[in-house]
Amino acid sequence: MKKRKLFCEISPFTYKISTEKEILKRKIQDAAARAKFAEEKRAEALPVKVYSHRSLIRRRLGNVDMTLQENKAVNLSIAAPKVNGIIIKPGEEFSFWHLVGRVNEKNGYKTGLTIKSGVPSSDIGGGMCQFTNLIHWLVLHSPLTITEHHHHDGVDLFPDFGRVVPFGTGTSILYNYKDYRFKNNTPYTFQLVITTDEEYLNGSLLCDSMLPESYHIYVEDEYFSRENSIVYRNNKIYRRTVDVKTGNTVNTELIKTNHAQVMYDTSGLEIIDI
Repeated sequence: MKKRKLFCEISPFTYKISTEKEILKRKIQDAAARAKFAEEKRAEALPVKVYSHRSLIRRRLGNVDMTLQENKAVNLSIAAPKVNGIIIKPGEEFSFWHLVGRVNEKNGYKTGLTIKSGVPSSDIGGGMCQFTNLIHWLVLHSPLTITEHHHHDGVDLFPDFGRVVPFGTGTSILYNYKDYRFKNNTPYTFQLVITTDEEYLNGSLLCDSMLPESYHIYVEDEYFSRENSIVYRNNKIYRRTVDVKTGNTVNTELIKTNHAQVMYDTSGLEIIDI
């Protein structure tokens, strides 16, 4: 029996209607919750660096058209100043879309790489996932509390190319109802410094004081498996919390287990048959 299409799947017009409904719903939810979003930005940097990272903008992702990567560079250069310098005070919540707003042609954005229904695609403003990937990686190295995080679960779309960040720590966003958010439930004030240059998206998480603990992300049980003729990528991602004064580990937590179908040529991989 043929599966009945959802309303949003009938046509581009019905998809747009469904999208606008979700956008309005999120705005109403935030208004009702009286969300206290971070909005203050400062040019001067807070004194303590918690963690920093940079992400290569033009990456080779399988056979993806490099024009989409060039356009992504433009998109990131437009969005980065909207977040750069943002202060997250105690009790405040960071919302990516609250700061960046709509990514459309009117605001200068170009067609870049996106992921739709688990496969590579393209759309206006493509590349914002790389932005939130960077922010997420910084936040994982801090005591900040992640309150909203979506992920491209279940698929490994591209072979590794100079991978530094573990597979499975990415994000998935869609204006404005799939957001990336975190809350500052600490007594400290934090700041994000985000810039772009010709090659990299650069990010630093800063704080007004030295933190009593540091955070370390590591991977275990990483391997490729073949199950019923399908190849999967597997790993477990942990976060270790260390007391800065003593160097002792005070907590270890499993933050993600990945079992993702590999969607590219697996002929060069070492695979365990299960």
